[in-house]
Amino acid sequence: MEQTQEKRDLVVLVGLNSPVLGRDGTADDSSMEELSALVETAGGEVTAILLQNRDKPDPRTFIGEGKVAEVQLYVENTEATMVIFDNDLSPSQMRVLTGLLGVQVLDRCGLILDIFAQRAKTREGRLQVELAQYQYLLPRLVGMWTHLERQAGTSGKGPIGSRGPGETQLETDRRHIHRKIAKLREDLEEVRRVRGTQRDRRQKNEIPVVAIVGYTNAGKSTLLNQLTGAAIPANNRLFDTLETTSRLLSVSDTLDVVVSDTVGFIRKLPHQLVEAFKATLEELEYADLLLHVIDVSSPEWQQQTQVVEALIHELGADQLPRINVFNKSDLVGGDILPHGEDIVSVSAKTGQGIGDLLAMIGKRLDKGSRRVTLHLPYDKGGLLDALYREAKVEQVDYSDTIDVTAVCTPKTLGQVSQWIESKPQE
Repeated sequence: MEQTQEKRDLVVLVGLNSPVLGRDGTADDSSMEELSALVETAGGEVTAILLQNRDKPDPRTFIGEGKVAEVQLYVENTEATMVIFDNDLSPSQMRVLTGLLGVQVLDRCGLILDIFAQRAKTREGRLQVELAQYQYLLPRLVGMWTHLERQAGTSGKGPIGSRGPGETQLETDRRHIHRKIAKLREDLEEVRRVRGTQRDRRQKNEIPVVAIVGYTNAGKSTLLNQLTGAAIPANNRLFDTLETTSRLLSVSDTLDVVVSDTVGFIRKLPHQLVEAFKATLEELEYADLLLHVIDVSSPEWQQQTQVVEALIHELGADQLPRINVFNKSDLVGGDILPHGEDIVSVSAKTGQGIGDLLAMIGKRLDKGSRRVTLHLPYDKGGLLDALYREAKVEQVDYSDTIDVTAVCTPKTLGQVSQWIESKPQE
C-alpha cells in the first residue's frame, strides 16, 4: 500500500480591510474564511490568518513594511511555502512581496484561477481557464520569469499556483501571447456557435430550458441529481462544477424541460473569468426559467444571494423568470425558513420539498400541452414524422388509420386538430 502522501502547500493568508477598496475589494472575516476554504479546495493547508485594518493600501507593499515583517515571522515560524492575499495585488506589489517574504505570493484571483485549472476537465473548460490565465498573467510577465519556471501546465499536478499555461508558452514575447489569446477566443466562439445550434434545435422542439444558478457549493449539482437522477459528481467543496451539464427532466406527463447546471458564483470573481466563461454562462440568457439555489444553512446566505444577483445582472439575465430555491432546509429550523411567491424550501440531499419545486416549475412553464389520440389517414403519414419532431409521441398503432397517442403543444394541436379523437384531455 502506498505510504507516502502528496505534500501540501502550507499557506499564510493575509487580508487588508480598507474603506478605499470598496466592498468587493476589501477583506473581512467572512471573506477570509471563504479564502481559507478556497485554499483547502486547492489542496493547501492554512497555517495562519492575518487581517490588517488600514486607511489605504501601501503603494509598494500593499500592507506596509511593518505588517510585511510580521507576515515574514509567521512564514518562518510555520514553515509556510506561500502567502495568499484576499485582495487583488498589482504585478509590482506581487514582485516586491515575493522578494521580501522569500516565498511565492499569490492573490485571490490567482488562487481561483488555479482551482479552475484543477477542476476543468473538458476541452471547453480548459479553453476557458487557459484564456483567463493568459489575461491574468500578461501584465505580470515582466520580471516574473523565475516565478514562471515553476509553472507545471494545466495537468492538475503540482503545488498551488503552479497550474499556469506552462513555461513553454510563456517564455516567448507578448505578441505571441496576444496571438494565443486571440486563438483561444476564436475557439471559444466556435463553442458558442455549437451551443447556439443546440439551442436552436431545442427551441424548434419547443422544449423549455431551466438553468440552475447559485453561489458555489450551494448544492446545485445535488439538486440536478435529485431532479433528474443524473450521476453528476456532487462534493462538498467550492467550484466542483465548471462545465454546464444538461439533462432532460419530465416535470409532469405533459411537460418536459432541459435542466442545465452552471458554474458556481463567488464574491470577487476575477473579471477574466466572467469574460472567459460567457460561453458557459450565456446559457442563462436563453433560459426560460432560472432556479436560484441558495444555501439557507449558511450564515452568509444573504450576502451570497446579492453576489449571484449582481452577476446575473452583469450577464443580462435579470429579467428572466426565476424561482428562489432555499436548499439544505433540513439543516435549519422550520420556523425561520423563507417563504412567499416563487420561493420554495428543499433539501436536495434528502428530497424534501422536491415535489413542491416540480409543481412550481410546471406552473411557470406549462404552455398548454395536452395528451391527445389522433387517427391519421395513411395519406397523411408524413404528419407522423412532424409529430416525432415537435411532440412527445407515446404510442403508435396501425389499423384502419394510424392511431397516435402524443403530448402536443398548442401549435401542434392546431396543425392536427381535424384528426383528434376527442377534446384534449385535462
